[in-house]
Amino acid sequence: MTRRWLFADQLGPHFLDSPDQPVLLVESKAVFRRRVFHRQKAHLVLSALRHLAADDDRCSLVRAETYAEAVTEPVTVCHPTSRAARALVRRLPGVEMLPPRGFVTAPQDFVAWAQGRDHLRLEDFYRHARRHHDVLMDGAEPAGGRWNFDADNREPPPAALHIPAPPPIVEDEIDERVRADLDRWERDDGIRFAGRDGPRLFPATRVEALARLDHFVEHRLPLFGPYEDAMLAGNPFMAHSMLSASINLGLLDPVEVIERAEDAYRSKGVDLRCVEGFVRQILGWRDFIWHLYWYFEPGYRASNSLGAGESLPAWFAGLDADAVSARCLSDVLAGVRDHGWVHHIPRLMVLGNYAMQRGWQPGALADWFHRSFVDGYEWVMTANVIGMSQFADAGRMSTKPYAAGGAYINRMSDYCGGCRYNPKIRLGDDACPYTAGYWSFLARHEQDLAGNHRMRRPLHGLGRLSDLEAVIEQEESRGSRAP
Repeated sequence: MTRRWLFADQLGPHFLDSPDQPVLLVESKAVFRRRVFHRQKAHLVLSALRHLAADDDRCSLVRAETYAEAVTEPVTVCHPTSRAARALVRRLPGVEMLPPRGFVTAPQDFVAWAQGRDHLRLEDFYRHARRHHDVLMDGAEPAGGRWNFDADNREPPPAALHIPAPPPIVEDEIDERVRADLDRWERDDGIRFAGRDGPRLFPATRVEALARLDHFVEHRLPLFGPYEDAMLAGNPFMAHSMLSASINLGLLDPVEVIERAEDAYRSKGVDLRCVEGFVRQILGWRDFIWHLYWYFEPGYRASNSLGAGESLPAWFAGLDADAVSARCLSDVLAGVRDHGWVHHIPRLMVLGNYAMQRGWQPGALADWFHRSFVDGYEWVMTANVIGMSQFADAGRMSTKPYAAGGAYINRMSDYCGGCRYNPKIRLGDDACPYTAGYWSFLARHEQDLAGNHRMRRPLHGLGRLSDLEAVIEQEESRGSRAP
């Protein structure tokens, strides 16, 4: 049987044709020379590769400077997850590329759904995928009579959220060797990393990933729905699954994750709004983002419809949370620095919202998300950041800019109570940088957004602000300084 070359995000059994298929794994140092990745992300990827090689005698691990140096025999490989990797596979002699795995909807089915549509929207694709794969369906109708429980899943955070801790990750000798190698690479090879090192927080083996899946279904899924958009200071995980890194490494098949979630509803009585909200993230959003990466043209990543040209400031790019006084931004940036992970609302409404308000370059921001998050890959972050977070594609995959002032953060978190800034104030020393930034952003792009019906009401509000010019001048003078 031909050896299967597995990239480091294809490490589960669903990437093989049979349990006894021989496997080639490649650890390429050049990958870490090209970009400054988060230290914990580098550790997780290397630990996952080395654990699989150590646990399965079918696997041969080759350490090389480049993939091309390591792939010297005929192999098969599942379709890679980036255009650069696909181009590499096509250049290498003796490599047969198979269709992609690790996603639910097949590429040809997505293309058949997408062709001829003026706009591509998650909700439309999600309903199609539910029907096509018969997920959370009662015959021809959605379970519970509703497709979407999103409106029920926007409750502000409780004072505290008490959830049993997930099964701990116990580091072993492989993790010790990975850490020593990363130290040596930094010391001797000039390879740089971002963020703080620390105990490994995310699974590097399928056994660990399955234990996390079991824990989520039993303890976190029943609380997930209502608070999925809520934020609590010092609690970056809330009731979220923490499975994204495991699924994106290929340790878990999204199909099995969806099946476990649906079974929790069907057999165990878990609230449908919790299950539906989670299924929408995997069957809907994850697959949607993956397919958009390939469906949109290669130049999509350079989209910049709002003309955002500012460079990422050093304090943000370097994860210097201690330089930031705004409590929400400081806490979220610290979560990225310390864990390489925060959930989707801090990513969108704290990090992305701030960047869009300041006009930071969308492509540079997408690259930062790719490098700084343990679950970040080019396919993950391209449409997520370019399209949804920064609205740089003029609405090709979302209906409006996700811009919001301090009132939103105050409603959906406990950050504002302990912050030096006041979310109700937009001018002066106590002005919330999100509130002031929101109105400055709207004023700057009033003409760009005038035709968007979802922005009519906030744009109309600009005319009621007697101090708008002063707010704009204040935000321009702030520049790239940390708030």
